[in-house]
Amino acid sequence: MSRKPDEYAIFILLNSGHREEVRFSSIQDFQKWYSGELVPKSDSNDFINIPIKNIQGEYMVVRPSSIVGIRVEPVFFGSVERL
Repeated sequence: MSRKPDEYAIFILLNSGHREEVRFSSIQDFQKWYSGELVPKSDSNDFINIPIKNIQGEYMVVRPSSIVGIRVEPVFFGSVERL
């Protein structure tokens, strides 16, 4: 039986060599942000907001043209299932 991730860690790789991590509560939330904010402005040098789920009142902005890669990793909070 497959488990459902508790959240998703998104690693944003920048052309400067830096790596930033943000968290989304579901893959659908990430896909909505990705297709609605990042993809339409992918060549832009204007800043866009990246939602930060786990830090209240703070946000990150990034230039979409500086993003060279994105890694999506499911995060499980529960203990390891044993058979």
